[in-house]
Amino acid sequence: MAAEDAVAMKNKGNDAFRHMDWPAAIEFYTKAIELNDHEPSFYTNRAQANIKLEAYGYAVADATKAIEIDPTFAKAYYRRAVANTSILKHSDAIHDWKMVVRRNPSDKLAKSQYEACQKMVKRDAFLKAIEIADAPSAAVGLDLESMVVDDSYDGVRLKDEMTQEFIDDMIERFKTGKLLHKKYVFQMLLAVKQIVYEESTMVETRVKPDQQLTVCGDTHGQYFDLLEIFRLNGFPSATHGYLFNGDFVDRGSWSTEVCLLLYAYKMLFPSNFFLNRGNHETDDMNRMYGFEGECKAKYNERVFKIFSESFSALPLATLIGDKYLVLHGGLFSDDKVSLDDIRKLNRHNQRQPGHEGLMMEMLWTDPQTMPGRGPSKRGVGMQFGPDVTKRFCDNNGLEAVIRSHEVRMEGYEVEHNGKCITIFSAPNYCDSTKNRGGYINIDSSHELSFHQFDAVPHPDIKPMAYANNGMNSMMGM
Repeated sequence: MAAEDAVAMKNKGNDAFRHMDWPAAIEFYTKAIELNDHEPSFYTNRAQANIKLEAYGYAVADATKAIEIDPTFAKAYYRRAVANTSILKHSDAIHDWKMVVRRNPSDKLAKSQYEACQKMVKRDAFLKAIEIADAPSAAVGLDLESMVVDDSYDGVRLKDEMTQEFIDDMIERFKTGKLLHKKYVFQMLLAVKQIVYEESTMVETRVKPDQQLTVCGDTHGQYFDLLEIFRLNGFPSATHGYLFNGDFVDRGSWSTEVCLLLYAYKMLFPSNFFLNRGNHETDDMNRMYGFEGECKAKYNERVFKIFSESFSALPLATLIGDKYLVLHGGLFSDDKVSLDDIRKLNRHNQRQPGHEGLMMEMLWTDPQTMPGRGPSKRGVGMQFGPDVTKRFCDNNGLEAVIRSHEVRMEGYEVEHNGKCITIFSAPNYCDSTKNRGGYINIDSSHELSFHQFDAVPHPDIKPMAYANNGMNSMMGM
């Protein structure tokens, strides 16, 4: 009887999965496993739902369990390969892709993934071999003065300073699929790179009387949804500041448009418009999730390289009114880490976050409901409980930590007894998640108000359209 009940739970999970309700699907698959923990397909189904939620660490664990039960089960190797590829563990994934191809030689998608993974492993080794600690900037030899914007360019011209007129024209250009002239792109990238380079690793700001600051989470190349935030909440101005908390790019297929618009506002309001770095403002993620390909398709490789340099110059956190620490991922593996440690962190010595250390944790960690610390569900970093958050806030005189990095179905979530707030600003993430977006307004008394919004229509360009490594095809699995 238990076996029949388990199958019934699996079927309910499949139904929830078809309706894109990934959390409910996981719940049903878990019940099926509790009733019968010797059926490998229950684990691979749950692995696929975890992949949809970007819980790649959990997906690897489930697929591994399925392989332990049935070492011949090709789908388990497939799921584990997808999960490891998604977190850039190509050397782990390549063995599983090989197993899938060996067992299903007619599977063209698996074969293409195996070949793509082989290329990525070789590319990673090549990039590591040629890595230079103090590599010259991609801007060396770039002569903006000699770049001519010919008469056929139909946009507003950018002089030495950013103007509202240029931004308004840029917004409309991007809506209709037009690009900026490369001269202006380079000009903006170099200007913003210099502005953010000179900012502290942890920017410290207060909301002045008669002003407002809005905190937004991940926007992930969803340009038309970014414009919806501005339409509903007001465009940036001298009295209305914004803080975008990382992950401006990747996945969505208007990442250059999102980032250039944010950079334009940073130029126009440098002391009132803030940008924190996210885990997707990094080279390895950009190569995997589409931003590099988008830059090359819309502009050129040099644009991507200077974008990369600007990302590595971004601050890692913002302290608002001595009350709220805003950072992309979350807290730390060591209770002794303080705001002073963040202040002292020289982010310019380490362009990419690596696999350990303060920078990696600030970009990658996630909250959990259980006390203490635990392994990361996404397979990178770790998770921290409500007691960890309380100690950090108490030790540093904070009311709460505001972070992003994860989809929240309602656009935001207040957890850890009010001390950990997640804000996510990419509604209907990847055109499939059906979540709302959120943003937080902070007034001069430093009180928070939460706002939600829904996704708006956009041109028919799919997420990951510029990913050239097979990730776009894997997303539909």
